[in-house]
Amino acid sequence: MPQNIIITKASGERVPFSTEKLKRSLERSGASETIINNVITEVEKNLFEGISTKKIYHKAFAMLRKASKPIAAKYKLKQAIMELGPSGYPFEKYIGEILKQQGFSVKVGEVVKGHCVNHEIDVIAEKGNNHYLIECKYHNTTGIICDVKIPLYIQARFKDVVQQLDSVPGNGSKFNQGWVVTNTRFSTDAIQYGQCVGLNLIGWDFPKKGSLREQIDNSMLYPVTCLSTLTKTEKQRLLDKKIVLSKELINNTTLLIEINVRPNRFDAIFKEVNSLCYTKK
Repeated sequence: MPQNIIITKASGERVPFSTEKLKRSLERSGASETIINNVITEVEKNLFEGISTKKIYHKAFAMLRKASKPIAAKYKLKQAIMELGPSGYPFEKYIGEILKQQGFSVKVGEVVKGHCVNHEIDVIAEKGNNHYLIECKYHNTTGIICDVKIPLYIQARFKDVVQQLDSVPGNGSKFNQGWVVTNTRFSTDAIQYGQCVGLNLIGWDFPKKGSLREQIDNSMLYPVTCLSTLTKTEKQRLLDKKIVLSKELINNTTLLIEINVRPNRFDAIFKEVNSLCYTKK
């Protein structure tokens, strides 16, 4: 039985294969029951002891891509976020765009005066009388966990900035909070500490309501790295131009020409973007 097969995660941890976990990930992509069953059947036929989760993912993704490019793009979301690197700036801009859609005014990469020293803050978000200082911890490889050292460090920076902000007349009435947003997971200690001191932690699957993955799916703000109709080089050219959202490409022939995409591919790209960003599951 497939459930008795031991697979190897990116972290090196060895766990039993779970059909249910694979099924849930396929369901989140919006795949139909028929496609899901076909993928599961094919994956299970190719399982062997110690197989990596990466191999399982590539097999499932290849089948989804043949069935539907937008579904494959959604299935690829976690990997696509990791392809925003190698620097963390595109991820910071991406988080800023998600917050803008939620009604925040946003600044990215601002230097802010603290009580003791100046700090470069990845994202500053404001809404009404609420003021949020956000640190984005981006990783471009799987298996990395955001441990307790991160919120400890962020809390120290946050307190230094807030001490300075509170000394400015009129700022004392504002609600200030530090956030940590990561595209990976938080350790148990990191979560415990963050909750204890009042930091807002947002990880790939944390919290259960309002995780990064959920916010992306709800906003339909998928990164350009999701798109299967673009080459790796073309995606990088877009990132170099500070274009991170797939929806920025819709009907934007000028932008596609600037990254050397041939006109005979425009329709396929626009079709994928439309299906991905404007069609609910």
